[in-house]
Amino acid sequence: MKTLFLTLLFVSIPICSVFSQDPALEESMQRGSEIYADFCVTCHLEKGEGVPHTFPPLAKSDYLMNNREASIRGVKFGQQIEIVVNGVTYNSAMPDPGLENEEVADVMNYILNSWGNSTDKMVTLEEVEATQK
Repeated sequence: MKTLFLTLLFVSIPICSVFSQDPALEESMQRGSEIYADFCVTCHLEKGEGVPHTFPPLAKSDYLMNNREASIRGVKFGQQIEIVVNGVTYNSAMPDPGLENEEVADVMNYILNSWGNSTDKMVTLEEVEATQK
């Protein structure tokens, strides 16, 4: 047991690869992390912490976890409504990032399972397609 612990200590393996039982979720999250790096990191920052009173945090976000459909809608179409995240009001516009439906699902799976967020239900392409303005 001690040898196994020491071996894992020095091997760099993403947490989702060690604990996830669903290869489809792992693949979606990997694609989503790349989309996040391209489209979201500028405002929401590397660890999803956001900018207080300007860009809401995605890390440990009560809004994200309690408003799944609205969160998908925001990523899919952009957003210009006031929201409250972890007790702080945000009223900044988020432009439509121009993502395809599969990309929206992938980035949602990434942010819903990163930085202290966790969900048992994977965001599917069908769920994103059904989300309307």
